[in-house]
Parts: sequence; structure tokens; C-alpha cells
Amino acid sequence: MEMFDKLEDIVNRYEDITAELSNPDVVNDQDRFRKLMKEQNNILPIVTAFTEYKDCKKNIEDSLAMLSEESDEELLELAKEELNESKKRVEELENELKILLLPKDPNDDKDIIVEIRAGAGGDEAALFAAELFRMYTHYVESRGWKIEVVNADETGIGGMKEVEFMVKGQGAYSVMKYESGVHRVQRVPETESGGRIHTSTASVAVMPEAEEVDIKIDEKDIRIDVMRASGNGGQCVNTTDSAVRLTHIPTGIVISCQDEKSQLKNKDKALKVLRSRLYEMELAKQHDAEAEARRSQIGTGDRSEKIRTYNFPQGRVTDHRIKLTLHRLENILNGDLDEIIDSLIAADQAAKLSNLQDEE
Repeated sequence: MEMFDKLEDIVNRYEDITAELSNPDVVNDQDRFRKLMKEQNNILPIVTAFTEYKDCKKNIEDSLAMLSEESDEELLELAKEELNESKKRVEELENELKILLLPKDPNDDKDIIVEIRAGAGGDEAALFAAELFRMYTHYVESRGWKIEVVNADETGIGGMKEVEFMVKGQGAYSVMKYESGVHRVQRVPETESGGRIHTSTASVAVMPEAEEVDIKIDEKDIRIDVMRASGNGGQCVNTTDSAVRLTHIPTGIVISCQDEKSQLKNKDKALKVLRSRLYEMELAKQHDAEAEARRSQIGTGDRSEKIRTYNFPQGRVTDHRIKLTLHRLENILNGDLDEIIDSLIAADQAAKLSNLQDEE
């Protein structure tokens, strides 16, 4: 009964918030109003599912009562149908509610910073890194999110040695965090005359964008260098000292940003990346401290883990964590990632549920 007690408490909390939001004093306090609205939105799916659950339970009672009292054959048939449908829906809703009550990752609602780096494979790896960037750009745009490049180290043949970009969108981290790890490509490079298949890699790191309250950076710990931007930035970019390089002295982390024409904007972006890198290091320490819990989840965050293979000769993509293989490589590289990501989320939720049940 513990789950249903918790659900009743959530419904009561939802009603309290609704009452508070109609209070003029709360409406005039924008910070308080926003905080309550966010909390209300977070628990609304639970309240909606639990309300439907209670309705279905009531339908079951009514149907059983009708079956014991009614003699009309047609009405009895309707009652049986209603009973079976309600019983089936109750089971589905119980599972949905268990998932909705799983502890939420506090970073799930955050915007993200993504780093893609070419790995083994030279020019071919750089071309693959550029393809991954294009894939994520299409995916982000399909969701109506916004993407901003922080820094890109491009090769002359259309590849990228590395690229860092920000993604702004509701729940970006909750969806994209499963992309962290090593991505592998198998194909015949255009430069390969013998037709042999080469294997190249690129690593992807997805980090929640850290706020100042998450990570404090002491100005004394940063060295700032400014320089002229290089690359295809246009004349105005290349003629001013707008590019910024930040060095975090305690960790040796170096962040470069030259995407904006303004030195101030580049510094601001570089600081966001630095803050997120430091935050990721803190999260990694916590993950190591909670190693058992980490093992129960689908891999998120370990950039040394080989997570996915893109095989061109067979036109397939395989996610190794959940043993999912899809034979539509071209669509996936064009940003159609929904089936992969939905499957990863479902597998992660199932693993967490199983882990909770083992603890009980």
C-alpha cells in the first residue's frame, strides 16, 4: 500500500499548489510562482495517471455489480467487455505509475553541452565525427530545440577533429544523456582502393549545463587568453581579437570558443562549458561512489564505453547496451533517433524498477 499512500500525498500536494497559485500574493511573487508552476507540471503526469487508475477501479466495481444483478444478455456482454478493458488498463497504469514514481535524475531538465571528438581512424574518424554532429543537429531541430556551436576544429575535407555545442530545450539531458560513449563506424573509405572495410571511432560526451549554484569557479583559478579567430568565420571574425581560450589552472582543462563575434559572448560560452566539465567531474565521483546503482542502469556518461556501431555495408545500426539492431542507417544518420532513444529510456526504467524490487 506504500505506493498508493505516496500517490495520495502527491494528489494532495497538487491540490495545495493549485490553491496557492490562485493566491494574489503568490502571483505577485514571480520566483515563488515559477517554482510552484514547475512543481505542478512535474507531478501532473502522476496525478493524471492516478486519477485514471481510480476511475478504472471504480469501473471494475460497477461492472462486477452489474454482472451480479443484471439479467439482460446484451447488458451483461457490455459489462464483461468493460470489466476486461478496465482490468487490462489497471495493470498498464500500475506499471506507468511505478515508472513515474522512480527517483528523478535532478539534471534531467537541464540544457546540455555535447562534445564530439574524432578517435581512432585519422581522416575517416574526423568525417564520422562530422556526421554525428550533423545527426544530432537534425535530431535537435526535429524536437524544436536550439543548438549553438561553441567551438569546432574542422579538417579541410569536411571532417571535424572535435566539436562542442550547446543544446537548449526542455528535458534535453533526460533524452540525450544516453548518447555518451564511443560510437563506431564500419565502412569502405572513399580513399580505399582495395575495397576493405575500415573501423573508426568518435567519442561523444553529453554533460548537463551547470548553473553557477552548481559549480563555483574562482576567477583566480582561470587564465584567459584572447586571440584572432581562425577558420571560416567571415572577415569580421578574423580581424578582431574575439576568440577566447580559458585555462582552468587546478585541473588543466582548456576551453576555446570563437563562434561569436563578441569576445564577451565567447568568454561567457567558454565559462559555461568549463562549469559543465567541472560539474561532470563531480558527477563522475558520485557515480563511482554509487558503483552498484550505476551498474543497474543503461550506460550514461562513460565516454570510454563502446555503445553503438554504424555499419554501412549492411545498412545497420546496433546499440550494444540493449542489443538493438535497426536496418535503417541512412534515416538514423539524418536524425531519426527516436526509436533508439525511446528503447534506451525504456530499458533504463526497467533496470531501475528491477533494482528497486530487489531492494524491497
